[in-house]
Amino acid sequence: MGAVWREQRWAVAWLSVAVLGAALVGGGACANEEGTAVYIVTMKQTPVFHKRLDLERFASSRVAAAAAGGGGGDTPSTSILRKPRNSPVQPMNYGSYLGRLQNSLLKRTLRGEHYIKLYSYRYLINGFAVVITPRQAEKLSMRKEVANVMLDFSVRTATTHTPEFLGLPNGAWVQEGGPQCAGQGVVVGLIDTGIDPTHPSFADDLTTDNYPVPAHYSGICEVTNDFPSGSCNRKLVGARHFAASAITRGVFNASHDHASPSDSDGHGTHTASIAAGNHGIPVVVAGHHFGDASGMAPRAHIAVYKALYKSFGGFAADVVAAIDQAAEDNVDIISLSITPNRRPPGLATFFNPIDMALLSAVKAGIFVVQAAGNTGPSTKSMSSYSPWIFTVGASAHDREYTNYVSLGNNVTITGVGLAPGTDSDSMYTLIAAPHALKDNAASPTEMSLGECQDSSHLDEELIRGKILVCSYSIRFVLGLSSVKQALDTAKNVSAVGIIFYLDPFVNGFQLNPTPMNMPGLIIPSSDDSKVFLNYYNESLVRDETSNKIASFGAVAKILGGLKPNYGFSAPKVMFYSARGPDPEDNSLANADILKPNLIAPGSSIWGAWSSLGLDSAEFAGESFAMISGTSMAAPHVAGLAALIKQKFPYFSPAAIGSALSTTTTLSDRQGNPIMAQRTYSNPNSTQSPATPFDMGNGFVNGTAALDPGLIFDCSYDDFLSFLCGINGSAPVVMNYTGNNCGASTMTGADLNLPSITIAVLNDTRRITRTVVNVASDETYTVSYSAPYGAAVVSASPIRFFIPSGQRQQVTFVVNATMNSTSASFGNVGFYGDKGHRVMIPFSVLSKVVYSS
Repeated sequence: MGAVWREQRWAVAWLSVAVLGAALVGGGACANEEGTAVYIVTMKQTPVFHKRLDLERFASSRVAAAAAGGGGGDTPSTSILRKPRNSPVQPMNYGSYLGRLQNSLLKRTLRGEHYIKLYSYRYLINGFAVVITPRQAEKLSMRKEVANVMLDFSVRTATTHTPEFLGLPNGAWVQEGGPQCAGQGVVVGLIDTGIDPTHPSFADDLTTDNYPVPAHYSGICEVTNDFPSGSCNRKLVGARHFAASAITRGVFNASHDHASPSDSDGHGTHTASIAAGNHGIPVVVAGHHFGDASGMAPRAHIAVYKALYKSFGGFAADVVAAIDQAAEDNVDIISLSITPNRRPPGLATFFNPIDMALLSAVKAGIFVVQAAGNTGPSTKSMSSYSPWIFTVGASAHDREYTNYVSLGNNVTITGVGLAPGTDSDSMYTLIAAPHALKDNAASPTEMSLGECQDSSHLDEELIRGKILVCSYSIRFVLGLSSVKQALDTAKNVSAVGIIFYLDPFVNGFQLNPTPMNMPGLIIPSSDDSKVFLNYYNESLVRDETSNKIASFGAVAKILGGLKPNYGFSAPKVMFYSARGPDPEDNSLANADILKPNLIAPGSSIWGAWSSLGLDSAEFAGESFAMISGTSMAAPHVAGLAALIKQKFPYFSPAAIGSALSTTTTLSDRQGNPIMAQRTYSNPNSTQSPATPFDMGNGFVNGTAALDPGLIFDCSYDDFLSFLCGINGSAPVVMNYTGNNCGASTMTGADLNLPSITIAVLNDTRRITRTVVNVASDETYTVSYSAPYGAAVVSASPIRFFIPSGQRQQVTFVVNATMNSTSASFGNVGFYGDKGHRVMIPFSVLSKVVYSS
């Protein structure tokens, strides 16, 4: 590995024009000292529809004149559309002519400058939407060809739409001074696969406002050949990589993994943009514009600690080194969208190097958030264990990109695909790739042919003008086949569209909407795929003698999926999101800690994508990608935590977690209980109401978390006492922390967490919680609903007045009322007379009643 130079952050508080230019060519948003926005530019030249009306009027007038005996004048063949140098040769090409005029105007006016043309308007208006600076807009407005230049406010639509779904633009961001201030001064450290520093989501010159690097942050920026000087700035304040363990093991491939903070995977760039990416960055994928993206804390600062790699994942030694460095650099928040491959062995799951390093980070005042893992939906599948780590599960949000295939038998099947539809209402013949082979071509059973990965064996004349049908097999999941290659095949054989049916072995994988630059979709359901194939096969006309296919009878049309649909059943817990309870070992007898802590959007999330990203082949070369997982949910919460840290800089990590946990939402947008998907296959048909083991305290509410009223605080010493309470743990605690264990009988249920979880309720149990008032003086009333099979005998006090900044202890006495090994759930509520509502879940796994 070559030498690595490191430069201090104050030497790299700007982004070079050359680097930024590279980002723009890749499809990002222009970023310079003036800031950028989307403008609509209207040109004076007549649009297609108006031109057609003019031609019709002209033709009508000529006919009328001829009928009246008039002569002279130009004939239609010598109209202005026929005159060279002023018009295209044929009327049907007029729309293309306008597009060329628009492109020429931009190139001549903004020669050598950076811009992104988003749309070309030709039919009803002649103009275009473009991302430019105010100075560039003024230059365009001075052109004689231009009729008008105006800001387009309606562009802020479905994007990384989750800020809108979470209510941030009119809620939390307003409290922080708007998106231009939200999170400023807070550093979010991400331990992931690195970052693409050229992406406009991480530029620091989108506005001229004062935007200093936080004085408390002391990190540096590595400089390598692929992460050059100037990669860091006031937004991306630090970047380092850690790979010593991987290199020692001989698994590090320098050509793919990059010994630098550069992101060759895409995952790290994506998560960083979700947490703290810049506000208002246009999302343009496969030539389609999907709105503007924003991180949860768009003005927060980012520090990257690369410890994961495309080729092999990562190792604990490198991750711990990254955690250690992040803490030394004084980040405010650590976000880990990573989990161990298996449950750590030993005395308890908490005693592993990563979790114990994070305990020290919490001691240093750093809020730590981690993905729950994608190992759901079975119980006890949690991959994030410790009570000092804030664990986030994944939910759906209200935006879906759905397209459809309408079959000739009047059956409509739902698909996924960020793609346009076929033209108008025309139906097109379906033809499966194995049925369209050239004479003497390869065997139709060859898998790559059915997957449309090779056009050389297909008969173009047979496929021309038809919809090509392909198999979506496990090879796509493994990266051995790709949708992009199939799209190239479809174009090479002149197909009008493409449909993928699902191979049954792909069952259980969530298929994200995939960008396509032609009409197309993937049928994500194996049952729907069978319906589709039955229709196709039953419509084939075969020769009675040879049984060869004589004609293809199946027809269909594709209805596009470029526009999102907004539903009301969100949020819901995704099937892959890991579930609780969270046992300290393999026995549920010790599952006294609620995990996950809450859920956040994790399904089909738009985020920035690395120009080198290989993690999702379908988004290769794009500047944004839509992917799913608890990896996407965790940075949502990391960004929201930055907003809390900005408002309450004195909050401990536990206080931040409490503010997030006690202010959650427990119902969907229709007011019904949040649902949880229960199976891999057809998950929407197996939903049932979510429990705390599915969703923790509920669905995150970033705005409410900025005014929690009461918080439940928990210190490092409390966590230490909890660890010491584990039987036989004293030597292990000493090894990890250097602390001696005194006598401790504390269990997870005794920790001052914003939840109550009792693994085994043996007859009677006393539970105490202490709250701190972080609002003004207020009087609270305590209400509770006991889990089935348990009864709250007393709660004391049931009503209390608590001054601002003061503490109040509340004690609950709980009895088992029946013998049961089934988990049951209730809740405890603190209702303030000034409007605060503080809710915590109450879970009991097993109940035992002692006979008298």
